[in-house]
Amino acid sequence: MQFLILGLLLDGPLSLYDLRKRFASGISLFYAASFGSIQRALGHLESNGWATRVDADDSRRRKKLYVIEESGRSAWREWMLSPITGTDPEPTMLAKVYLLGRLPDQDRGECLRLLRERIVGDEEALASLATGLDETEIPGDLREVYRYRRATLDYGIRVHTLMTQWLDELERR
Repeated sequence: MQFLILGLLLDGPLSLYDLRKRFASGISLFYAASFGSIQRALGHLESNGWATRVDADDSRRRKKLYVIEESGRSAWREWMLSPITGTDPEPTMLAKVYLLGRLPDQDRGECLRLLRERIVGDEEALASLATGLDETEIPGDLREVYRYRRATLDYGIRVHTLMTQWLDELERR
């Protein structure tokens, strides 16, 4: 989440409440964040020196804004150009695509290539699992159980195929 917030701070200084509004107005559809998790991520950004908290000039209520530092810009760019790790790549992939317009033109292709590489790798692993399952003899009393488990695996393969096509379209545009 900290890198998604850094990407949002590239648009300009934002308060904790501004960030919460950004998540609530659409980002939360692909990247869930509670008020507390945003607050913790901001604390982490401050402690790393990637963002600074400053007083808003036009506020009588001592509104605090977060401003991205140069080290935060560098950390964000490094994250954008790094492979996705972990077991659930979709939220990170969508966050990176959401922020892709902030990367210089010459870096966008590399980011998309890395995203595609991860998704294709996961799709191949799912397809291999499906092949192995399809070659396994299923006892008659478990066929119905197997049918729904196999349907779930098929869904995962289809989603990954769609993600790959979508990333290919983004790259072509």
